[in-house]
Amino acid sequence: MTIHSGAGGTEACDWVEMLLKMYIKWAERRGFKTEIADILAGEEAGIKTVTIIVKGDYAYGYLRSEIGVHRLVRISPFDANKRRHTSFCSVDVIAEVEDEVDVDIKEGDLRIDTYRASGHGGQHINTTDSAVRITHLPTGIVTQCQNERSQLKNKLTAMKVLRARLVEYHMRKKEEEMQEYNKDKKKIEWGSQIRSYVFQPYTLVKDHRTGAEAGNVQAVMDGHIDKFIEAFLKMV
Repeated sequence: MTIHSGAGGTEACDWVEMLLKMYIKWAERRGFKTEIADILAGEEAGIKTVTIIVKGDYAYGYLRSEIGVHRLVRISPFDANKRRHTSFCSVDVIAEVEDEVDVDIKEGDLRIDTYRASGHGGQHINTTDSAVRITHLPTGIVTQCQNERSQLKNKLTAMKVLRARLVEYHMRKKEEEMQEYNKDKKKIEWGSQIRSYVFQPYTLVKDHRTGAEAGNVQAVMDGHIDKFIEAFLKMV
């Protein structure tokens, strides 16, 4: 999870620190482990940006509901005139993945056909069914090889090509998912917020996607955000 400060200057940096504490408290209540992986302090106070690793069962499934812009309205402790300020920060959550794409090819997902290899013009290279065609049923990817006289060698080559094509297939799917994900990202400013936290002149936390509300702002800041998470998960 990464939290970035947005519009609001020092107040926004303080807002990042407040949200960081909120998520850590929520994680502790869930029995999740947290670890700060990267942090950049604000120039005067608070945190400009922070990345935290949350480890636990379904951590990403819960926290993906927090992706978006969070808005704070309060009397700023950094304003000598005690004026009300509005600040923004963004929350981004991604699932941790391995450095390399792990392709799990199940035998039951494969259809392996053998046939007689032939040269140009239909001339037979040999008289045995040494050529191999492998179809990966879930994706429809087909690879084949007839270069070798050995059926085993042709199968090994076809499997090698299949593995490479599956890696490419999964990477392409991930890129398409990220493009769809980034399409919905918004600027960290007014009008983009998914949730508002109002401390003054009244107390209210409202999720603009689901309509879920809570009047006890302090309880929310103490990590009691399950109401908002559950409402989002039910909606999607």
